[in-house]
Amino acid sequence: MEWNQLEYFQTLARIQHFTQAAKMLHITQPALSRSIAKLEEEVGVPLFERQGRTVCLNRYGEMFLKRIEVAIAEVEKGKQELLEELNPVSGTISLAFLHIIGTQMIPRILSEFGKKYPHIEFELSQFSNDVAMQKLEQGKCDFFITSSVVLKEGIQKLDLLTEELFVAVPTGHHLSKNKEVNLHQIMDEPYIGIKSNCGLRDTLDRYFQKMGFAPKIKFEGEEVMTVAGLVSAGLGVSILPAAPALQMDGISWLKLRNPSCTRNIGIAWNEDHYMPPSAQLFRKFIIEQYADNIVKMS
Repeated sequence: MEWNQLEYFQTLARIQHFTQAAKMLHITQPALSRSIAKLEEEVGVPLFERQGRTVCLNRYGEMFLKRIEVAIAEVEKGKQELLEELNPVSGTISLAFLHIIGTQMIPRILSEFGKKYPHIEFELSQFSNDVAMQKLEQGKCDFFITSSVVLKEGIQKLDLLTEELFVAVPTGHHLSKNKEVNLHQIMDEPYIGIKSNCGLRDTLDRYFQKMGFAPKIKFEGEEVMTVAGLVSAGLGVSILPAAPALQMDGISWLKLRNPSCTRNIGIAWNEDHYMPPSAQLFRKFIIEQYADNIVKMS
């Protein structure tokens, strides 16, 4: 069954006249007749009642037409979506990010880009680090805002900002009156960690390894909001970014010294997958804004 057979069938069903339908389709009437006859042979039933060159659908044709019109409409919709995607100033960009990061930089980046390209839309998704990275590797999203320091081959990352990390302790903790501490001062404290599906975990693991000890983990949370909540409840200490969303009652934030601890938040993309023109424009915009920060990691 060929695509033009379905288009010929739909046109003939609407016009109900072979000669007029053939003229509209810019083919000969015999060619249209042969195409319809072949289609009927393939589906196994006649689709029209014929009266010379005039025809009308029989009940099988009416059933078939309902399905064909849905199929043709979906294909036309798909073609239009592809045209929009290939138009660099009117496509849709798929952007994934972690929950806590989304509140800090996504609005600013989208606002700046939108001023320059107002007709490009964004499909925003929030996932865990592992899920978002998997989607990026599979080509199911164009970009991922992440703090990961361990990325697979083919993934390129552009660092957008460096964020300082602080020791978070419960208010009333014996360290809470200090303005700053060094890491060894919390080595014996019950520690609230974050599970390994987060880029922050990678950064902190490397930091602890560099300092020569592992924290005494009491609890681990899936998200930094959970970790902050556990610290606020007095269940332990942690190392977190002092993001606005984490400013909870019951937490004191202490500056780390000798050395300080930071993480790099950046935007990652997959060099091995097709990137639509609208996404290429976005990447170009980001690179121009943060040209000195681009790095490759694997």
